[in-house]
Amino acid sequence: MTEPQNPSTKKNNLVPIIIIASLFFIFGFVTWINGALIPFMKTINELTDAQSYLVASASYISFVVMALPASWILNKIGYKKGMSLGLIIMAIGALVFIPAAEARTYWVFLTGIFIQGIGMTLLQTAANPYITILGPIESGAKRIAIMGIANKVAGALGSLIFGALLLSGIDKVKEQLETASAEEKGVLLDTMADSVFMPYLIMAIVLVVLGLLIRKAPLPHVEAAEVDEPKKGTTAKTSIFQFPHLWLGVLTLFVYVGAEVIAGDTIIAYGISLGFPAADAKFFTTLTLFAMVCTYAVGVILIPKYLKQVTALKISAVLGIIFSICILLTTGFTSVLFVAALGISNALVWPAVWPLTLEGLGKFTKTGSALLIMAISGGAIIPPLYGRMVDANKHTLISNGINEVDAIATSSTQSYWILIPCYALILFFAMWGHKYKSWSTK
Repeated sequence: MTEPQNPSTKKNNLVPIIIIASLFFIFGFVTWINGALIPFMKTINELTDAQSYLVASASYISFVVMALPASWILNKIGYKKGMSLGLIIMAIGALVFIPAAEARTYWVFLTGIFIQGIGMTLLQTAANPYITILGPIESGAKRIAIMGIANKVAGALGSLIFGALLLSGIDKVKEQLETASAEEKGVLLDTMADSVFMPYLIMAIVLVVLGLLIRKAPLPHVEAAEVDEPKKGTTAKTSIFQFPHLWLGVLTLFVYVGAEVIAGDTIIAYGISLGFPAADAKFFTTLTLFAMVCTYAVGVILIPKYLKQVTALKISAVLGIIFSICILLTTGFTSVLFVAALGISNALVWPAVWPLTLEGLGKFTKTGSALLIMAISGGAIIPPLYGRMVDANKHTLISNGINEVDAIATSSTQSYWILIPCYALILFFAMWGHKYKSWSTK
């Protein structure tokens, strides 16, 4: 909720928008390599499906732990220094991967991912409200859609690069593990684990350099406008609990992030479960992200001139329900394509929910932003639930006489039903939830 901007102000915002887009590029790159990390960790640490999806949990649970402290930190040091600190913390997390690879110990890997998640929490808590209030609230979804393009292009690159680095030859290694002795198995897995050393060392160096550069970046100081003075006979809101649309927005983002992570992070493992070789399946996350980038571009063109952000949210939710049902009703590569198509339904949810939720919060904007960031924890909870469902369904099918290969494929497909209630909640917020500005019905 900023004041209307004149043309010169819009022009002056171009550089900050480019800088913030570069930050979205960074945490997009780091976040979306999880799609490659999940099957990689499953192999080197000999994990079940449910255990392997703790890779996503370790990253996203940090948003619950760190979101409110991040809000406090930003109130103390401001957006720019907060972004710089976030990048440095992410670099520390990347360095943890080096001893984790040496020890081939899963919890150490998860610790590194968790620390990176703390850095991303600080970045997200600063960058999302900053770009939202940098211009008119009505075009907030458009600016965040631009950020989304940077985020998902980076995610596609990260998925391709780390897919090539970590999953190259994984099928051959799996075959060798079936007949290898305990000593040979250890050597094979140690060699595979060592492949993370150089990528994460380079990542750490780049993050430190960017963290130092952002301190000198020409980012203007912005704050959300205060809520309008209350009308005669009413009282000003004094608590974050007096904004029902905020809490509904938090719930919406919680289920959305869970759905988005499932669409992006399970698709490689899903392809492998259907019998596709890892050499082919490693490209599947890129399909999801490509769908998102294309939809973001449409959002940039249409919002708000031709398409209201709330309308975009309604369309996204309906498409999510349709694509989820199509996953359940199809098989093979067609089913994989419908998982990738979820990128279309997911792309404009985040850009639309942020401005709809932050509107009217005024001085509570930073706290509201922290709560929305905490909602990213949906990515820590919902994907492992999917993994548990896959494991449970697989064991049930095997006990009913279905061979293991078919049981894995069928259970992986059937478990995508978890997405339907997620998109139903998003549709509720789009239709009614964002309108609830007060608990009073008067």
